[in-house]
Amino acid sequence: MPRFFCPQPLVAGATVSLPEAVAHHIQVVRLAPGDVITLFNGEGGEVQASLVAVAKRSVTAEIQAHVAREAELPYAVTLAQALPEASKMDWIIEKAIELGAAGIVPLAAQRCVVRLSTERAEKKLAHWQGIIVSASEQCGRNRLAQLAPLQDFNSWSGQQDLHKRIILTPRAEQSLADWARHQPPQAITVMVGPEGGFTEAEEKAAIAAGAIGLAMGPRILRTETAGLTALATLSALWGGM
Repeated sequence: MPRFFCPQPLVAGATVSLPEAVAHHIQVVRLAPGDVITLFNGEGGEVQASLVAVAKRSVTAEIQAHVAREAELPYAVTLAQALPEASKMDWIIEKAIELGAAGIVPLAAQRCVVRLSTERAEKKLAHWQGIIVSASEQCGRNRLAQLAPLQDFNSWSGQQDLHKRIILTPRAEQSLADWARHQPPQAITVMVGPEGGFTEAEEKAAIAAGAIGLAMGPRILRTETAGLTALATLSALWGGM
């Protein structure tokens, strides 16, 4: 059944006009009045809705039953990803959402090749938010991951947080898997460097601010692989797969 994000109240029995982007998608896939779709507004659960009218520029639907279904991990994992080259960030965000990430923090680290002006960063954030929506629609999540503004790594890593921060580094003696086996499921942030990794100075500063340095095993993973592997590892050990 097609699923769409619809950021408005979804009350059983109500007839609603669907957002323009959703209406366009419905027309592209040639759905017709009477077809049943799934809608979610990010506040939890989902609803089934029956299409009432499909016009050239608008679509209306009647809200039917609410289903209290969730597909979230039982603990919150935030992926703090240093900006990679080209379009890798798009792929990382899409797959992180599929794997259950509760938040995405884009980081500007010293070895990042990509440098974004304020205007470009705003455009990228809007683009990444769209990826979060479409990935959530596809994978069955009913809550959207939080997307933070682009952060300077040094400023962000020095901030105090309410949950643990993990910085992935091949210089660490303990692996994430070994650490997680001896920890209860909990909210954490996983920090991943760009191509070339974080500098030694960045790692030391983050660890001095309270981050835990952990490795991903004996092999060096690419930036687009490390964070996703970390998410999968935690899900396998703490549940949620």
